[in-house]
Amino acid sequence: MKTLTTTLLLSLALVGFGAQAAGVEQAKSSAQVATELQQAKASGQYTFGELDYPPALPQAASLSAQEVQAQLQQAKISGQYTFGELQYPPVATAASSVKTRAEVQAELAQAKASGQYTFGELEYPPISR
Repeated sequence: MKTLTTTLLLSLALVGFGAQAAGVEQAKSSAQVATELQQAKASGQYTFGELDYPPALPQAASLSAQEVQAQLQQAKISGQYTFGELQYPPVATAASSVKTRAEVQAELAQAKASGQYTFGELEYPPISR
């Protein structure tokens, strides 16, 4: 029994050592590592510090410069383009409004009369009449 146990443990140890030896990769030389670093820097995959994380991946441009300029001009005309915090959120242009001021005021008066409009926390939820 002792011989069987010893033989089994030795065979398992040799199998484990063989598996470990098979998984060991060849060590890279410093020249290989330096080359890989230069390639990573050139492709934009290498970052330094928190401001560069996650690294920006280069994207192929599908639009020409003229197409981008045309889209920018269209966004400025339609009011979808803003610059800075003071212009956020973009204000909808008057052309997008369909109802007149009088129509909106009439709808508000009707909502108040039917009890659908409330103001303040004391009138929530609206009481149906």
